[in-house]
Amino acid sequence: MRRLFSTFAHGSAGVGLLLLRLGAGIALAVHEASPLWAGPSIGAAILHGLSLAMGILLIAGLWTPIAGALVAIIAPWNAFSHSGDPWIWIMLGIVGAALALLGPGAWSVDARLFGWKRLEFRDRKNQDAS
Repeated sequence: MRRLFSTFAHGSAGVGLLLLRLGAGIALAVHEASPLWAGPSIGAAILHGLSLAMGILLIAGLWTPIAGALVAIIAPWNAFSHSGDPWIWIMLGIVGAALALLGPGAWSVDARLFGWKRLEFRDRKNQDAS
């Protein structure tokens, strides 16, 4: 995962990525959870369930490049297959692609799992003397 990002952004850039993740993830999760209660067909339920899972992953900041790329792939499909306003799906696809390219930021599960770690080495000479 570290190969995908040189650093996990801190400060205002990290807050901006957090807001992007939360906005896209909440919108995706809320929009996809409601059709699942109506009992859609198996094919539609799989697509809704996958989109819901991608929203939850974006909220947590877990596997962000993969989740963002999948959102960017699924969003155009939803834009053309659903009746109604396609612009929400176009916006979610663009934000998903941006998150896949930019990364999750410092306030994410990815940063905790794959971010820079501080290693402390003890001097063996001092340890043997004690």
